[in-house]
Amino acid sequence: MTEKKTSTPVCAVFDIGKTNKKLLVFDENYKVLKEEQVQLEESLDDDGYPSDDLLQLTNWIKNSFQTLSQNNDFTIKGLNCSAYGASLVHLDGNKKPVGALYNYLKNFPKSLHKGFLEKYGSSIFRETASPDLGMLNSSLQLYWLKYEKPSLFHQIRYSLHLPQYCSFLFTNEAVSEITGVGCHTLLWDFEKNDYHSWVEAEHLHSIHQEPLLSNNVFTDASKNIAVGIGIHDSSSALVPYLKTFDENFILLSTGTWAISLNPFNEEPLTADQLAKDCLCFLNYEGKPVKASRIFAGNEHERQTKHLADYFNVKVDYFKQVKFDRDLIVFLRNKFKQATPDTADVLLDCPFVERNINLFKSYEEAYHQFMLDLVAQQIASLKLAIGRTDVKKIFVDGGFSKNEIYMNLMADAFFNKQVFASEIAQASALGAALVIHEHWNTQPVPDQIISLKRYY
Repeated sequence: MTEKKTSTPVCAVFDIGKTNKKLLVFDENYKVLKEEQVQLEESLDDDGYPSDDLLQLTNWIKNSFQTLSQNNDFTIKGLNCSAYGASLVHLDGNKKPVGALYNYLKNFPKSLHKGFLEKYGSSIFRETASPDLGMLNSSLQLYWLKYEKPSLFHQIRYSLHLPQYCSFLFTNEAVSEITGVGCHTLLWDFEKNDYHSWVEAEHLHSIHQEPLLSNNVFTDASKNIAVGIGIHDSSSALVPYLKTFDENFILLSTGTWAISLNPFNEEPLTADQLAKDCLCFLNYEGKPVKASRIFAGNEHERQTKHLADYFNVKVDYFKQVKFDRDLIVFLRNKFKQATPDTADVLLDCPFVERNINLFKSYEEAYHQFMLDLVAQQIASLKLAIGRTDVKKIFVDGGFSKNEIYMNLMADAFFNKQVFASEIAQASALGAALVIHEHWNTQPVPDQIISLKRYY
């Protein structure tokens, strides 16, 4: 008689990025046992603007989980979601979605912006530690609906940030969560440690529930699964580091955005920092994190397409380009280089101003692009570092695998330890870790992050 195979206790995490949607399965040692990834076609919202297709996303999440539940190799003990911020799903009184999952890149009407500033003044951005970003301030999406689509606005009973909507699909509980509320949403007054008064003044009650800490779960008694309430992906990426390292560090989390996160900088946000896209997040424990951002991944995608077209190579040719220190020296001598002092006021990458005809090869042009991008990155990182004594810089996500980027970063921060982190799934791992005590019978392992130092 064959012995029945024991199934492995696991935590499933949906990690919803702007480009890639993933389902990851972690065992109790946080090893990834299974990974599924899709790219879903965008749809058009009611204004004809591209957006994530909410129905398609919902169906993929439900169907993927259903399939996983039937896998006898696993016993699902925990479930959580990490997802990009600045996006709201609106539900009516019956908890059915209304409107679209509006894209945060959509333009915010100038007249509405002017009216908002006349009502509440520009100091609101500093008070909520949120740069003035239009639709990227998620609460302004609700404000926009109130004045531009009132019939839709009046149907809304709950407005959930995307990670909480993903969790809602399993719990049917409409909640707010601290990292979602505390990331450039214009919702949270960092001095009062509460919702800003304008939220009440505008009667934005659909988004005004008391935010819960990220370690909260709802238990699905029928399946004995602890379901987390979801967590903002950038804040989630910080969790493994906060649970592993005691000394001061900064995390550079790279993807579509390159976000520098400093959990040890308690300096108040200044208007000048705010103007340079520096802000504050709230971490999974509700504590402030100084953060600065550049749109680096998006810029990399744009420029590598442009270079591929010009030099007639494949769009991912950059993956074959090896770091060439002699070429860096040559380029620094040949062209005027952007420096962090000039880059800190540049919202656009300096490479956009360069004449591509001056480069003899793709390799030359790509090295120069990386020099320009890293100049911008250094300026952004310095904003988050401030006056804190940071000894270590951890880089995770896409750019951690880019040898040119990592070597240039190590050159720039020669007096610090610069590491590429091998947890490419940091935001998913953070979502599993943050509900650790609810599903995992083992202690958190010491070695969940493998690091490669650059000199």
